Amino acid sequence: MKSKDVTKLYDKYVMKTYTRVPLVFEKARGADVTDIDGKKYLDFFPGWAVSGIGHCHPGVQKAVSRQVKKLIHVSNNYYSALQGMLAKKIISHSFPGKVFFANSGAEANEAAVKLARLYGHEKGKYEIITMKKSFHGRTLAMITATGQDKVKKGFSPLPAGFKHVPFNDYKALAKAVNAKTAGIMLELIQCEGGINIASKEYIRKVRRLCDKKGIVFIIDEVQTGMGRTGKMFCYQNYAVKPDVITLAKAIGGGLPIGVMVARGKFRDVLKPGTHASTFGGGPLVAGAALSVFEAIEHDRLLKNAERKGKYLVAKLLGLKRKYPSIKEVRAVALTIGVELSIKGDDIYKKCLEKRLLINCTQGNVLRIMPPITVTRNEIDRAIKILDEVLHG
Repeated sequence: MKSKDVTKLYDKYVMKTYTRVPLVFEKARGADVTDIDGKKYLDFFPGWAVSGIGHCHPGVQKAVSRQVKKLIHVSNNYYSALQGMLAKKIISHSFPGKVFFANSGAEANEAAVKLARLYGHEKGKYEIITMKKSFHGRTLAMITATGQDKVKKGFSPLPAGFKHVPFNDYKALAKAVNAKTAGIMLELIQCEGGINIASKEYIRKVRRLCDKKGIVFIIDEVQTGMGRTGKMFCYQNYAVKPDVITLAKAIGGGLPIGVMVARGKFRDVLKPGTHASTFGGGPLVAGAALSVFEAIEHDRLLKNAERKGKYLVAKLLGLKRKYPSIKEVRAVALTIGVELSIKGDDIYKKCLEKRLLINCTQGNVLRIMPPITVTRNEIDRAIKILDEVLHG
């Protein structure tokens, strides 16, 4: 079967909810992927930030292969050893609390919003404040939470109880808070929004505001979690602990999983019957997620993300000095945005032609998020392609 045969199947049988790149990948390892026609690519945005420790990591392969022979699924009406072990592992890397398992980032964020509303219910608190340019998922509630109008078109009436304020603007946030505010939800790095990074002072003020007003402070770590910022979780780059974090994408090593972690008095808010997930934290994906943690720990990938992030950013700043079309490079370790003064889509497409896979968001920001296993050689290969493309 060739790529054109596969695209014909999609044209006939698959809903067009994506503007797909006409590539059909057949196999991958690390940052290297091969399409069905035998062409090789360097992937610096693997799986939309899902393959954080690289494609088909050997540890994940072994964990999945081992578990699939024993038990693939068990109802959450029963106990699962691997789910319990994974919850313990997550808590050991975050803060004392408890974990809820789902299947995606949107589901994890929905769970966080439900927790905040349930916590504030008796006091009449239900409003959730999120940020403009944010992205929290594609469910009806999460497109409402998302601070981008383009994802909401055609879906009115949207659920009530959400407000949006400018990112990194504490005065606007404080003004929006009232007696009905149940939670504040934000990303420390707005990845879909263009790699916009929250200032440390802003986050400290948000934490103090939530403490003062009895508001649940939720940090969406769906795209920034699992080592990408040089820490296991991005909030650990800030001298602040949120009340709730949400995880997905890279934690599953390629398998679908969503996680909500709540600390302190918030960890026991959800009771039987208030929330559930049929597939959440099943033994197969729990085993895979444990292997992701093991790889990060054993291979010292947090340090690799930090060091290779500095190396990659230095190379990108070199390109910035060379090409005026690069306005700014924004980064925390291997979470990188290159803002351009020209159309980013043109650069993205030319990189694709040269078999470098990156992403363009917000029209003019190149999103570069290689696996945290990335090597200097792979970075040099990517920079060489970017240099050639920008040179024209």
